[in-house]
Amino acid sequence: MKVIFLQDVKKQAKKDEIKEVKDGYAKYLIAEKLAVAYTTKSVEVLNGEIKTRQDKEDALIAECNKVKAKLENKNIKFKVKTGNNDKVFGSISSKQISEELSKLGFDIDKKKIQINEEINSLGTHIVKINLHKKVSFNINIILEK
Repeated sequence: MKVIFLQDVKKQAKKDEIKEVKDGYAKYLIAEKLAVAYTTKSVEVLNGEIKTRQDKEDALIAECNKVKAKLENKNIKFKVKTGNNDKVFGSISSKQISEELSKLGFDIDKKKIQINEEINSLGTHIVKINLHKKVSFNINIILEK
């Protein structure tokens, strides 16, 4: 019997996959709401859901690209306290960068900010922001006395 999987089933199929399974297993999958029987109506519903998800994904990517266009290679300055030989006390974290971006009107979660090296010296540091798996860009973090 052919079924359309509604969820990922370990070692069987991924969500939205159409697969031929044994009748008894198909009844189990349908009873557990892990799959639905393959019919022309269920295929139409599946195609509609896939199109809706793709449209939402495209809209999200377009929104992320707008933010990228505004922020890419932008300079964000931080005034920091320094000690002897211009050594910075502490370092700048992704949370502080996120808060600074919020002040500029961009709500970016700190988990999306990728810091490769500690930002604990005066000067310019490059930080990568991953808004989406298909949209990422760099911003410059400048530490000043």
